[in-house]
Amino acid sequence: MASIFAPDSTLMRFLTRIADLMILNVLFLVTSLAVVTLPASLTALCFVSLRIATDTDRTIAGDYLRSFRQNFRQSTLIGLLIAAVGAALVAWYVVVTQLVSDGILRFVLLAVWYVLVFLAAMWALYVFPYLAKFEGTTREVLRNARLMSFRHPLAPLTVIVLSVLAAVVTIFSPQATGYGLLWLLIGFAAIAFLGALVYARVFERYAPTPTPSAQEED
Repeated sequence: MASIFAPDSTLMRFLTRIADLMILNVLFLVTSLAVVTLPASLTALCFVSLRIATDTDRTIAGDYLRSFRQNFRQSTLIGLLIAAVGAALVAWYVVVTQLVSDGILRFVLLAVWYVLVFLAAMWALYVFPYLAKFEGTTREVLRNARLMSFRHPLAPLTVIVLSVLAAVVTIFSPQATGYGLLWLLIGFAAIAFLGALVYARVFERYAPTPTPSAQEED
């Protein structure tokens, strides 16, 4: 029994990670209360999730707040650009559904719209993890995230599937999530962490994860 509850046992490591994700979830929710801070919060969420996934994290709150501060301006600008793309897609949908009367033309335009929405979602789901991992200009971040979404689609698809599955369970079986309580406790961080396990493998091809000794020298 003593070995089960030893600090380095599998059980204790698992429970420690659960606690880390709960702390991360709270930090994400608190820093996202003001909508304008959401892009920086997403970047910090991805940053810490990637560190947990690669076992290079130091302190959850310290890593999170450092990423939040360092990437606030750039992530906010990128968030505004993504919001503009989203607004353009919404406008496209409204115009097509409300003003286009020809059935064939409407079908074609909506088909193109669905393709663009999918590609935009794949791109957007790479932007913040990429920004959390790499440095670069805003143009470089947007360009490289787009290229990675084509070359390595599994990572954003994983996040999409997990998010949709979690949303379906929450809507159709709310008691399974404690009527939303799990989202407040760990939900967002858990999805980010599971996605980070895939993102980390992709990013490893471009920038190998530093060793723990190298991390301590930062």
